[in-house]
Amino acid sequence: MNFLPQVIVFLVAACLAVPLSRKSGFGSVLGYLIAGVVIGPWCLRLITSVDAILSFSQIGVVLLLFIIGLELQPSRLWALRRTVFGMGAIQVLVSTALLTLAARALGLELVPALVVGFGLSLSSTAFVLQMLAEKKQLMDHHGRAAFGILLFQDIAAIPVLALLRVFHASASLHQTHLLTSIIIIIMVVAVSVSGGRYVLRPLFRFVMQFGSPEIFTASALLIVIGAGLIANSIGLSMGLGAFIAGVLLADSSYRHELEADLEPFKGLLLGLFFVAVGMSVNLGLLVHIPLIVIGVVIGMLALKGVVLYGMAKLYKLPDAAPRNLAFDLAMGGEFAFVIFNSAAGYQIFSESLVDLLNLAVTLSMAATPLLVLFNEKVIQRFQQENAPPEFDRIDEPGNPVIIAGFGRFGQVVGRLLRMKKIPFTALEADHQQVDVIRRFGNKIFYGDASRLDLMRAAKAEQAKFLVLAIDDVEASVRAAAMVRKHFPNLTILARARNRYHAHLLMELGVKIIVRETLFSSLRLAADLLQKLGLSAQETTSSIDTFQKYDEALLQRQFAVFRDENKMIQTTKEAAEELRHLFEEDSQSDEPVAASAKGSSA
Repeated sequence: MNFLPQVIVFLVAACLAVPLSRKSGFGSVLGYLIAGVVIGPWCLRLITSVDAILSFSQIGVVLLLFIIGLELQPSRLWALRRTVFGMGAIQVLVSTALLTLAARALGLELVPALVVGFGLSLSSTAFVLQMLAEKKQLMDHHGRAAFGILLFQDIAAIPVLALLRVFHASASLHQTHLLTSIIIIIMVVAVSVSGGRYVLRPLFRFVMQFGSPEIFTASALLIVIGAGLIANSIGLSMGLGAFIAGVLLADSSYRHELEADLEPFKGLLLGLFFVAVGMSVNLGLLVHIPLIVIGVVIGMLALKGVVLYGMAKLYKLPDAAPRNLAFDLAMGGEFAFVIFNSAAGYQIFSESLVDLLNLAVTLSMAATPLLVLFNEKVIQRFQQENAPPEFDRIDEPGNPVIIAGFGRFGQVVGRLLRMKKIPFTALEADHQQVDVIRRFGNKIFYGDASRLDLMRAAKAEQAKFLVLAIDDVEASVRAAAMVRKHFPNLTILARARNRYHAHLLMELGVKIIVRETLFSSLRLAADLLQKLGLSAQETTSSIDTFQKYDEALLQRQFAVFRDENKMIQTTKEAAEELRHLFEEDSQSDEPVAASAKGSSA
């Protein structure tokens, strides 16, 4: 008789909290948690038997794991292998390692720290997928990446739940007995996987032929709960048994009907589980140790966010996808509640630690919609306002000359061409430089000359010469490589910032290279020598000698320019050779100088 009033309380709380939570953008999981907090011991105290409800509601988790198993079709996993087993594995492993180190630094033993690290590395599948679906972002780059990562997290949680009992056993069993138990478990799982296929499918075939729809549903519940109890009897969790049963039926013809029949039971019982977790959340910790609670939440969000952002950059997700992924998946997840409560049940760590972790995960989920809103309304808008514009479209006829890089070097070339009425196409990748040049009335296109599509739009196949005047060394070499590959008939006249830049261009087969400071330096040196008293003829001879020798040295050092030691050696040898060369020139010039001096006297 006491059970029905509690059911009414649960249903009323869920019916009020979940729709309000979803409408506010917080998702159904947080709605269940809030409902549990409100009706639980820390608020209205309408229900206080938290442990009994939490134990019963574990069936919802078992059904969830069964349905996850049904989703693991080999063809689907293969199609998502790069995201699931690449990005997902990196995120879980790196996040777990960092969070474990943080837990160890706070004084936890290795096994509890590992459990905490793994539990906090997980995100809420239900929360994130619903949020992405509502925002129509599931097919975006970060949406697809999030789906793959969440799928791997769900898969990874299964063996961890099984290992919790092993961790518990290791504290009480002899090492030999523990090893024997693990071998027996592996053998039973292998037999279940190999033999279950020949038992489950005939059973469902029989029920479909001679039963009714409700009997099919009853058979599905029988399989799930039965597989869970069998797994529990050999030392595994019920969830692992249900998961294995789901995997065995993943590519069967009954998969979709099983999902449809069990989805209402899973949704209600899993909702009951979240309500029970909300009831067990110890809000008193926010009063007694607020700094620790907030520190755990911020630390988890920051660590996971950095890992997610770095991993997305590693996989070269475009545009804002790395940042969006970091904000969407940094929260804790529902599996964390399952793992932490199971760990407490196996006495791996204390109830007080479970209270702290459950509260931290709940607060992280509550904070996520606010963080996502901050990302979309503040960070994204700021970046859009400061982002460079799109490259220009080039829709004019081709010209014989293309100038790539219209800075101080390229502009001089352009002015001379304009004076001689030779048409050219100017490209510049710095949008601020483009704005400055356009203010002075010059025609220029904003674009990156290393992009094949842009060079084709500039009619590079019709041009005769490319003046490569890009200031950035890497961008210059990248453009030269692209042009040499796709437009081999286009003659490149390149500006090099230094000798190393010149050697890189020479390596690509560029023949005409001008080092930007060489001629201006020689001109200044010539003026200086004349002001020091040297004649114009002697100054010209010295400058010509130095320039020819330096050009020859540039060619000679090209063979060893990637070997720093040999470059240093050849530079020292060249300095000595040049000194001897000028000494010989000065000795040959002495009689001429003496004669000139006598005549002047």
